[in-house]
Amino acid sequence: MRALTFILFVLALTLPAFVPVVGYAQARFDVAQQQKKRTLFDLLFGSDDKPATEAPRKKSQPAASGTRKAALPPAIPTPNVEKAPDATRLAVFGDSLAVDLAKAMERFYAEDPNLVIIGQGVGSSGFVRDDFFDWDKALRDAIAADSFDIAVVAMGINDRQNLRVDGSSVKPLTDEWKIAYSARLNAFLEQLRAAGKPVIWVELPPMEAPTYGSAMTQISSLQRLAAFSAGAEYVETFNRFADENGNYVAVGPDLSGQDVLMRKKDGIHFSSAGSDKLAFFINQSLKRFYRGGTISVAIADPLAETDAAAMVRLPFQGLGQVRLLEVAGAVIPLKSISRRAGDLLIADPGATLPSGFSLEDMVMAPVGRADAFGVGVEPGQSAASGAAN
Repeated sequence: MRALTFILFVLALTLPAFVPVVGYAQARFDVAQQQKKRTLFDLLFGSDDKPATEAPRKKSQPAASGTRKAALPPAIPTPNVEKAPDATRLAVFGDSLAVDLAKAMERFYAEDPNLVIIGQGVGSSGFVRDDFFDWDKALRDAIAADSFDIAVVAMGINDRQNLRVDGSSVKPLTDEWKIAYSARLNAFLEQLRAAGKPVIWVELPPMEAPTYGSAMTQISSLQRLAAFSAGAEYVETFNRFADENGNYVAVGPDLSGQDVLMRKKDGIHFSSAGSDKLAFFINQSLKRFYRGGTISVAIADPLAETDAAAMVRLPFQGLGQVRLLEVAGAVIPLKSISRRAGDLLIADPGATLPSGFSLEDMVMAPVGRADAFGVGVEPGQSAASGAAN
């Protein structure tokens, strides 16, 4: 009994110190159970398992340079080429489409000293609201001042509005509206035709908004008819800036073949790349009226100052200039006598050429000549005896 009492007394003294030790050992055991043993694979390649006691780490943000696109190389500055005093003047008339187009054409012809671009675009203008800006009067003043040689017209995106006809307002795209609108187009083009100014008319491109795009298509059809009737060059843009189904598309190949943004966010205007591409198409039509360039080649005419110079011949073509066909003949001074073209073929320039040939001379071809035809005459033989033989 005393022994049992002694054992209980010893346990009562040591139990408070023994319990923390057991609790600590149990906690370490629990943590060890939660942790996964690391294998050789984990040492080499790492493990996604994290201890339960480890606080979750925040995902590191990528460096700012990694989120940005690679910067484009700096653009090569365009050389400031001085324009020639007698350079061809190309005026770009129209609304805000013409404003962007004029800037693109300035870039396109920046190195051509023989062509000057004159921007005549007026934002929010058109053929309908002549109370806001009267294009007929503006064109009349420009022609009277002789301020341009060739006209490029890009206009119409603001013309889906009521039009005043005889004091009354007509709704857009009705039959009466189309008749009045076409009359204004014809009046504008008639001024250019009467002044002898070549015209390049730019078709309206596809638009992003379906209803607005449909209206622009109808307006384009009226402009196309007026341009063809006036003999203007018509530059098509709709199919060139639409997809294979004829729908609006904002991205397309630029002049280098890379897909870039062709249109602005408003779904109406061209971006810089789109305007540059449009300037390229206009340049193709401009070749009909303008053959200027940075290189001029002098062309020698071997028949100059001869009687053959008055003949109609193929044009002499070179870089920067073209000689037109001389369909009206040449002006020959009466006090001077031109050399005959045959003088270039004879050995003796001083020899006198016969004025003509008689029928008898035509049958006097000696034997062996190309025109003897097997009945030539021998030297010293008369034509009669030769024919008898």
